[in-house]
Parts: sequence; C-alpha cells; structure tokens
Amino acid sequence: MLPFDIQRLKFDPDKTFFLIAGPCAVEGEEMLMRIAEELVEITSYFNIPFILKGSFKKANRSRIDSFTGIGDEKALKILRKAGEKFDVPVLTDIHIPSDAAMAAEYVDILQIPAFLVRQTDLVVAAARTGKPVNLKKAQFMSPESMQFAVEKVKHTGNNKVMLTERGSMFGYTDLVVDFRSLPVMRQYAPVVLDITHSLQQPNQSTGVTGGRPQLIETIAKAGVAAGLDGIFLETHYNPSEAKSDASNMLPLAQVEALLKKLLRIHEAVKEA
Repeated sequence: MLPFDIQRLKFDPDKTFFLIAGPCAVEGEEMLMRIAEELVEITSYFNIPFILKGSFKKANRSRIDSFTGIGDEKALKILRKAGEKFDVPVLTDIHIPSDAAMAAEYVDILQIPAFLVRQTDLVVAAARTGKPVNLKKAQFMSPESMQFAVEKVKHTGNNKVMLTERGSMFGYTDLVVDFRSLPVMRQYAPVVLDITHSLQQPNQSTGVTGGRPQLIETIAKAGVAAGLDGIFLETHYNPSEAKSDASNMLPLAQVEALLKKLLRIHEAVKEA
C-alpha cells in the first residue's frame, strides 16, 4: 500500500498493486500519447491504480551516439500534457540536483536512477521539492542498505518515498532478482518491482544493452507472489523501434493479458 497520496492517482491502492508503466524515453508527443491512452484504458478496466512514466532525458548511456532525448523542456511539457489529458500522475527520472526543481514543475513523482541512488545531493534535492520520490535500488547495493537512502529523503521532512527493486549484477553482463529483497525493503517504504529492467543484460560488447523479455511474465508472477506494492514496466507498441531499452520492453499489445494473470495471483495471495 501507499501511506501517502499521489496527485491524480485513481482508485484505492490498498485493494491491489499499482502500476508504473510507459515507454523508456519520451520520443515525441504522438508516441507518448498513444501508449498512455492504451495503458489508461487497460488499467481503468482492471481498476488498477496507474502512474505514467517516461524519461525526459537518458543520461546513462553506454555509447556517445546513443539517443539521449528530444530536449529537456520539450519532453517535460509532453509528459505534463499527457498527465493532464488522461488525468493520471506522471513519473520521470532525474540525474543531477538541478534537474529536481525543473522536473518537479511538470511531473508528480521524481525517480532516482539506480546508478545514482547513493548521490546524497541528488536524493536530497528531489526530496526538497516535496514530490514523492521513487528510489531505485542500485544493482550493487543490498536491500538492507536502502534504508539509508530512505532516511536521506525523510531527513528533509518529506515522507513520500518508495523503493524499487531492479535486479542485482550477476557477473559483468547479467542481472538477477533476489526476491528476498522485497520483504526486506518493505520494512522501510512501499516496494515496487521493476520487471523489465531486471531482465536487462548490460555491458554488451556492442555497447547496446541486451535483454530477456521472454522472462517478463515469470519475474512478474514471482514478484506478485512474493508480495509487493507496485509493478514497474516499460512498454512500447513496437519495442524493436524504440530508441532506448528496445531489447527488454514489453510489447504494448501484451500488457492486458499480463495484468489479468497478475491480478489472479494477487487475489490468491491476499486470500492465503
């Protein structure tokens, strides 16, 4: 559950998990609106609280020629427009302290990327905006160590914080999910499982991150069974054409069927 309110978050999160979903990056207005519209339709039908996500900028890239964005202000304006049009909260990630105040003018939730979650100035800057903060657990950190990241947010007087599991490094080019982390981190804040990033295969010799999207359903089912508050996934109507994270996103056409299965598991867990 969420012990705090998020602006425009519909329905009652206590009754089911909430969903954070959208494309990896904002590639344009038409693209984001198309994805948002379908996700809103699906989550409204299933009565799932929905948060639209999209990165206004991609700062963590392997290669110098990788796509980083369409322009900060342009992307942020598109995110705000989508949130207002579909009446849903919007999440984006920030990378440097000065991003916090800028992004907070356009979105409802600020996310700290996994590689940056130990950056105190960045975490504190996000918290001081008063917006809810989603802290992604670094691939090299234990779940127990995330309590200190939570404390950094709460030290500012902002208690609106949640934690996201996104896998741990397994060698140089793979990630694994330790499902023990979900109940551990849930002691400190509401917990989200990032299904699609947990299936990345980083540090490939080509400089382009790989992925194992065929295991999305497996990871998602296990996460719901283990107990979580929210699910994070990236989706695109044609992942192969996406300019970021193409190799591990869930095709938009498969979102409805996946959520239907996850809701059944969630009901079974609640009744157990």
